[in-house]
Amino acid sequence: VALYKSVPTRLLSRAWGRLNQVELPTWLRKPVYSLYIWTFGVNMKEAAVEDLHHYRNLSEFFRRKLKPQARPVCCLHSVISPSDGKILNFGQVKNCEVEQVKGVTYSLESFLGPRICTEELQFSQTPTGNSFQHQLVTKEGNELYHCVIYLAPGDYHCFHSPTDWRVSHRRHFPGSLMSVNPGVARWIKELFCHNERVVLTGDWKHGFFSLTAVGATNVGSIRIYFDQDLHTNSPCYSKGSFNDFSFISNNNKEGIPMRKGEHLGEFNLGSTIVLIFEAPKDFKFHLKAGQKIRFGEALGSL
Repeated sequence: VALYKSVPTRLLSRAWGRLNQVELPTWLRKPVYSLYIWTFGVNMKEAAVEDLHHYRNLSEFFRRKLKPQARPVCCLHSVISPSDGKILNFGQVKNCEVEQVKGVTYSLESFLGPRICTEELQFSQTPTGNSFQHQLVTKEGNELYHCVIYLAPGDYHCFHSPTDWRVSHRRHFPGSLMSVNPGVARWIKELFCHNERVVLTGDWKHGFFSLTAVGATNVGSIRIYFDQDLHTNSPCYSKGSFNDFSFISNNNKEGIPMRKGEHLGEFNLGSTIVLIFEAPKDFKFHLKAGQKIRFGEALGSL
């Protein structure tokens, strides 16, 4: 593990990013993309543009858009999958620990960072306990839930809003860019806390809601469409540091309203999305660990 952590994954990821931006000759595009499609099982029939010659470089191909009808958004359930991927874990958060894969945990506070001021998030009720987990729960009788979705290299790389909510704050953690493949996640404890990530926090009708985009090897580029100030995978950073940005200002008291299914951001290659949110005790997930899921399908409901 120590040897793997010493690999310069950030440098390698920036080099890969630059390689992805190189425009391929038209004659080379089809064989290169066809090899990728065959290797990772990409379904190009879902792509808005199926012609491989249309994509000038690998980056454009990774971030390909889908046909509008390819991912219908479920209207019957309150929380949908924000992306294509594989469900690694889900359930209630217990003892301020969250499972990244079965039996391997990470600290909720290390992952999200210090609690954001409740006045900034405009929560109306006082937290009910002293632990970090209880401080996030704003309504009596609610519980904290989590869901981890792994995006493989062949998956659709954009992610969307999983519910109707308001984004009030962004916290960016520069960090390592180790692989988040489930096989690696099993032997590196707190992997998600070591890796670069972008934490979006706010609230939905039941209280606290957050979506975190976790970077990985060759995925230093995390883009949030409404956040032009976000710059990931910079050459220099301080270990353990983070920077905050508030979307609430004197001119904008509401933050950034997001509708369920609305475009939110994108990765290059594959990565992980972690949802941590507050909901009443009767919230139920409609999932099985290890199942494949697609953007727009139900995660859970009341």
